[in-house]
Amino acid sequence: MGSTWAEIDLDCIAHNLAEARRIIPRGTRIAGVVKADAYGHGAVRVARELIEDQVDLLTVARLSEALELRAHFPEVPILVMGYTPDAQLAGGLEHRITLTVFGLGQAQSLSDLAGRTGERARIHLKIDTGLNRLGMKPGPGTVETIVRISRLPGIQVEGLYTHLALASRETDLAQFDLFMALVGHLESEGVRIPVKHVSDSNGMVLYPGFDLDMVRLGGFLFGVTTTGLFADRIHLEPAMTLKTRITRIAEVAEGEWVGYEPAFVAPRASRIGTLSVGYSDGYSRSLSGKGRVGLHGKLAPVVGIICMDQCMVDLTDIPEARVEDEVLLFGSSGEDRIPVNDVAAWVDTNRHELLSGVSRRVPRVYRKGSRIVDAVDHLLDGVPGRDPRR
Repeated sequence: MGSTWAEIDLDCIAHNLAEARRIIPRGTRIAGVVKADAYGHGAVRVARELIEDQVDLLTVARLSEALELRAHFPEVPILVMGYTPDAQLAGGLEHRITLTVFGLGQAQSLSDLAGRTGERARIHLKIDTGLNRLGMKPGPGTVETIVRISRLPGIQVEGLYTHLALASRETDLAQFDLFMALVGHLESEGVRIPVKHVSDSNGMVLYPGFDLDMVRLGGFLFGVTTTGLFADRIHLEPAMTLKTRITRIAEVAEGEWVGYEPAFVAPRASRIGTLSVGYSDGYSRSLSGKGRVGLHGKLAPVVGIICMDQCMVDLTDIPEARVEDEVLLFGSSGEDRIPVNDVAAWVDTNRHELLSGVSRRVPRVYRKGSRIVDAVDHLLDGVPGRDPRR
């Protein structure tokens, strides 16, 4: 599988899903958010696990992500929550993808397509209650627009939703109230939309009253939330561990530099290890001089500038380190543990950027219990005589 790989513990994902079911009302639907290749965990393999665990819906950000899933799961409901260009609407309709619509124009285009093909377009409508990113602003004009959309031939308005900014409890409550007021106005006009949803992972735990008909689980499924948040109510298990190997160890004299520019000059005679991982694998260049890696129960600092395919670490205080040793970048392995939130804090980003940034050239190894149950190397797709799953 190469010298850098990600291990995905499917038992952790199943556990985290069970934690969600424990705290939401019986009958509340669960959407498994598998956008960005399931936050780097592998959308197709994770989706298979979620389907077996009977989530109600898969959600992604783009139509291309939905079509990848549709090729593997012909009958599973899939929702695109991002913008779909008009030129792609026909593809979404053809493959029975539920699309998010942000206005009357796209809804009319879908209705026209449905009329020509005999298909029925299932859509969700996005309401912008304060995030100011996508969606229709609440108001009398929006009520009128949604009423008109609901009456278009070939259109089934399956869902209505908004997205919390999670700026403060006060603003989150104001957003929820705006959304529910719009729901009330629509119902007074005879428009009753079956699936109303507001809460993502954080909202689900912070605001039980916001659950409505469905919650959307993304980072929660993969065991990563804001550091310390919810620790008194839930126990999540991080699913991904990122590992690499030492490919070279060299003795470097005091005053010699390591890597480009040079950004690091050895302050003493040092033992420098080269690792087979770089920023094109998803180990961020921002970790240069800030990151630490784990091996033999100790931490080694990243030195010099992280390269596209490699980086260097100072092994001077880990004399037992050898070429081919396994090195932990984040996650847990034996006695070594580096939480992804810690790595994110070192470079002032969030855990989702690090997880989703693990590139597709990094093979994924899937575990259940102590067994490897699957392995996927996307770069072997289409290579004659090679099975990308082995």
